[in-house]
Amino acid sequence: MKIHIIGGGNLGVAIALGLAGYSKNSEVTVTRRNSDAIKHLENKGITISSDNTYKIQDADIIILTVKPYQVETVLKEITPIIKNKIIVSAISGVTIEDLRQLTNAHPIVRIMPNIAVQFGASASCIAFAEKDKSSAEKVIALFQDLGTVPVIDEKLMDAATVLGACGTAYALRYIRASMQAGIEIGFDSQTALAIAAQTVKGAAQMLLEENVHPEQLIDRVTTPQGCTIVGLNEMEHQGFSSSLIKGIKTSLQKIKG
Repeated sequence: MKIHIIGGGNLGVAIALGLAGYSKNSEVTVTRRNSDAIKHLENKGITISSDNTYKIQDADIIILTVKPYQVETVLKEITPIIKNKIIVSAISGVTIEDLRQLTNAHPIVRIMPNIAVQFGASASCIAFAEKDKSSAEKVIALFQDLGTVPVIDEKLMDAATVLGACGTAYALRYIRASMQAGIEIGFDSQTALAIAAQTVKGAAQMLLEENVHPEQLIDRVTTPQGCTIVGLNEMEHQGFSSSLIKGIKTSLQKIKG
């Protein structure tokens, strides 16, 4: 499958590297005006170009990872020269209907990966119209090599951006705080980071594999009058859960304007 990614920023590059590393039989092209900035992708067998239309006619799927204000310009540039392509948008705040009005009846799919897609570990939420289901199934199959692909209603796409994409930063901030605490209780920074990061990875893996509520797993590591429960209770007294929830809701309000 030939994949043409327009937009060589952080997300576009992460998708390209994920496809190059984890998706079999994929040929990837990435375009960016300043193509020198992504020249390192060539070492992974990825084609780069400063021309958005470079060999775009050969592509099976076109993935848009540009800024929202660039969408109209990009689509006006490529639409006259493409036919029967699946257009995949990873752009927040731009609806399927918005995209359909700017294209000539191409199948439209919206997807929101996060930058962990580079390591085959993204939660890439996807939304599509029923008439584009067969095309969407090809996109789902492609991104299943790069993590999980929850299918959601389009009305939840902004929420998916916050929970799945912004959520990466929230998780990393927790790890950073845990690392700082680790230093305070005696570890050097590298050891503290290694322990904190692996602990989060392990907790997430347990949840995904056992498919249970987090509290069920928390119960396994809390004992009466133990050190875990007193730590958890102190965090809650200091607003741990409520501040996280408020942060997620505030991010969503920002997207919705």
